[in-house]
Amino acid sequence: MMDELLTVSEAAALLHTSERFVRRLIAERRIEFVKVGRHVRIRESALIAFVVAGTVAPLTTHDVTGRVA
Repeated sequence: MMDELLTVSEAAALLHTSERFVRRLIAERRIEFVKVGRHVRIRESALIAFVVAGTVAPLTTHDVTGRVA
């Protein structure tokens, strides 16, 4: 099954951010994209991978105090 190809506008809407931010990610090659002629599209799986890669795990009590609770 093939991923859906999203426009910059659709990707921005899913990330709840601006199109400008998504275009900057593309320009900086921080997110995978597909060129369809002169159009740019982003695979849904690439968008998910970008979010997962940027996910930061919460601190635990051990991380803060250095000892086990």
